[in-house]
Amino acid sequence: MRADRLVRLTLLLQTRPKMTAGELARELEVSERTIHRDVEALSSAGVPVYALRGAEGGVALLEGWRTQLTGLTRAELHALATVGAPGALEDLGLSAPLRTGLVKLAAALPAIQQPALEYARQRLHVDASSWFAEREPVPYLAVLRDAVWQDCRVSLVYRDFDGKQSQREVDPYALVIKADRWYLVAGKEGEPRVYRGSRVEGARMLAETFVRPARFDLPSFWREWCKRFGEKRASFEVTLRLTVEAAERLRQIRPRTEHARFDAAPRSRDGMKNVTVDFERESIAVGQLCEVGGGFEVLAPEELRSRLLGLANGILAAHGRAAPRRGTSRKMKR
Repeated sequence: MRADRLVRLTLLLQTRPKMTAGELARELEVSERTIHRDVEALSSAGVPVYALRGAEGGVALLEGWRTQLTGLTRAELHALATVGAPGALEDLGLSAPLRTGLVKLAAALPAIQQPALEYARQRLHVDASSWFAEREPVPYLAVLRDAVWQDCRVSLVYRDFDGKQSQREVDPYALVIKADRWYLVAGKEGEPRVYRGSRVEGARMLAETFVRPARFDLPSFWREWCKRFGEKRASFEVTLRLTVEAAERLRQIRPRTEHARFDAAPRSRDGMKNVTVDFERESIAVGQLCEVGGGFEVLAPEELRSRLLGLANGILAAHGRAAPRRGTSRKMKR
């Protein structure tokens, strides 16, 4: 395992000018102390690697040095065989270059490894698309892509979750796709922020360029942002009384991480279950409870009870009068 890690460490340093011990530790899933030991081992083996201390320090290879390592492991070949042209690359206009790049990479493999690649390709296929969910339209993705690539500032027209529209100038650092949804990571007042691509209602690339922060690392930032987002997301807790059937329908709608809560909820003597669910927002609660259809009662909060009651009364008023049967006609008054 250590030999494999040393190879990965060398290749990481070869593809990036400089990385801190912390960044390498996260990438290789080891401690910083292990990274320092590995750097010493590489240096002892003749690899021109060095480490600098201080705010601008890090681990790097001697400029211009390249390893001569060739060949891929069987697991790497299997992983390579699953790579296709996902929708994200189609959005960016990069699906064709990916296909040609993979062809070139396969052709460059030693002859002894090429049959193994085709063997894996015929036995494992990854389809990342969902069955029914539609991809969110991002009409200004091309503008954002060009601005990210050219380090040009962008004037955005953005509508937040609550529907408020605003205009701002940002420094676009990167584009991220998560579960078929595009996000823009951009600097605003010196701090990186995240904007959902589908909420960008206008984007104009400016002539003014910007300087990317020297210490900004996209994978590290995204991991930390997702963690904070999960901890600080909006909360809208609803206490429900449900039949067993309604509880099961709602259980299937909610994320799998909540299934244990539904399973653990005890039944009362009448067979009902009391469950508290965090829907994040009232609109989400209304939509999902309407999808459940019936067999439930909202115990709290009161404002949700009132809203559902208003919806029910409106539906009843619109559909309470029976429609005439087909094939019959009403008698006309004379």
